[in-house]
Amino acid sequence: MSNDKDTMRDEYPEDLIKSGIRGKYAKSYREGTNIVLIDPDLHRLFPDSDAVNRALREYASSKRPAT
Repeated sequence: MSNDKDTMRDEYPEDLIKSGIRGKYAKSYREGTNIVLIDPDLHRLFPDSDAVNRALREYASSKRPAT
């Protein structure tokens, strides 16, 4: 359905809309993402990516077979 009526709200300045960069995130989107959602109770223990990565590396190193 096409609607030619301008529906942009007055609170959005036109120069802000025109300043966007087409395809800014296209490359990273094509490469994929590694987003994982954790439960709220775990977020208290692992508040950021660094905390999660440290815990996973420690877990992974404990599971490697001895050589």
